[in-house]
Amino acid sequence: MQDDDDKRGCDRWARLRFGVVGALLAAPPPRGELQNELKKLVAKRWRHPITGEPGEFGFSTIERWYYEAKNEADPVAVLRRKVRKDAGQFRAIRPVVAELLRDQYRDHPSWTYQLHADNVAAELRRRVLGEAPSYPTVRRFMKAQGWYRRKRPRNADRPGVIATLSHFEGCEVRSYESEYVHGLWHSDGHEGSLKVIVPNGQLCIPTLIAVLDDHSRLCCHAQWYLVENAQNAVHTLGQGIQKRGLFREYMSDQGKAFMAGEMTQGLGRLGILHSPTLPYSPHQNAKIENFWAQVEGRVLAMLENCPELTLELLNRATQAWVEMEYNREPHGETGQPPIERFLSSPNVGRPSPSTEALRMAFCVELRRTQRRSDGTLKLSGVRFEVPSRFRHVERLCVRYARWDLGLVYLVDERTGEMLARIFPLDRHKNANGRRRKLERTEPAPPPPLRPAMAPLLRELMEQYDRSGLPPAYLAGPETETAPSAPADTADDEEEEEDD
Repeated sequence: MQDDDDKRGCDRWARLRFGVVGALLAAPPPRGELQNELKKLVAKRWRHPITGEPGEFGFSTIERWYYEAKNEADPVAVLRRKVRKDAGQFRAIRPVVAELLRDQYRDHPSWTYQLHADNVAAELRRRVLGEAPSYPTVRRFMKAQGWYRRKRPRNADRPGVIATLSHFEGCEVRSYESEYVHGLWHSDGHEGSLKVIVPNGQLCIPTLIAVLDDHSRLCCHAQWYLVENAQNAVHTLGQGIQKRGLFREYMSDQGKAFMAGEMTQGLGRLGILHSPTLPYSPHQNAKIENFWAQVEGRVLAMLENCPELTLELLNRATQAWVEMEYNREPHGETGQPPIERFLSSPNVGRPSPSTEALRMAFCVELRRTQRRSDGTLKLSGVRFEVPSRFRHVERLCVRYARWDLGLVYLVDERTGEMLARIFPLDRHKNANGRRRKLERTEPAPPPPLRPAMAPLLRELMEQYDRSGLPPAYLAGPETETAPSAPADTADDEEEEEDD
């Protein structure tokens, strides 16, 4: 697209004018012959620099060009069209109109320039404030102020949308690139435009999850799935790590698949910084968005007439295209094949952990209360048996992936060390009545106590005796001798009969 100078033809006008008088500057005519030479130039026809139509220039015009450029070091610059003194000023935009446009754009940034011009005209007529500026004037004025039309956001009342809009209003948007290979990886999911046949005969729309290195644009791994969830996102990322190595920073959107506990906690355990994009800001992850366009335009375009497209065939075709074409062809942005830039650039990556280590890293840690009646705890609706040596622990820390209940570990909450693997409760096996002997967790019972007063009570009595305080009670008559109640009763009855 041409800039404003090219639109006005400033450079072309300067070159034409220099072409008219350039011969006189290169070979100045003898004294008294300038008039004749200028008349010869007037008689010639010159092609208009804008329209291309032939035309002539007047004597005084060519003479003025000659004297302007005669003693200048840069004659072409002197012959450029002069900038108007009122350039950039909008005399038709009065202060009241500018205020109306500012307020109107603040409230309705998604309106077209024509709609802004029509509403300003209506408001000026209502308030009898004079004539309204024309639509081209309004459009030029608003563009000069940077008031470009914005796309109306969906769910504009949500806090995330409001925060995103306010952020980008105060911060500029710039392209970026990581300085090192493995410095930053991008990941996202893309719903394909073709359907695949699943084993039950139904047609489903698959989703492609991919991982790209920011510096080299290398596709570390890409795979199609029937759904986009945390399990498949972790599966793709794990394969990318095992193929290329461990990276430093991870960028994704804030979808459920990429913000699940298994993903976020796993990245933290591997020493990877997770940098999710702002809501409704796909341009932050634009490198992988550009990758989707190439997948649609190359891979899916070549499969559009495939009669029985399965998920397996789609994945095989995508892997072949990624490794044999995309990673080996020069990238339009960097000018190098991604695989060549990946291997030749400075690298901050680390070796890939083992498969088992990756599997245990991408897990979620939760605390569960142990049921003391049978030594079990519950995960995702399934009961697991806790080893008897941990039966005294009320709250246990458990690490597992919610899609893989076959691998569940008890871990030390303070150090993260694996303590023991636990398994689902097998009620049928427990029905045979065989039980292990319990490992004692409390101290052994003490030997039988000898008859004696407790040490604390003996100490308190001794302290009281030494304190010199008066007796705390008076002994009653019954404390001396305890009379026999039945004998006394009989004597009393006899005395009553005698009387």
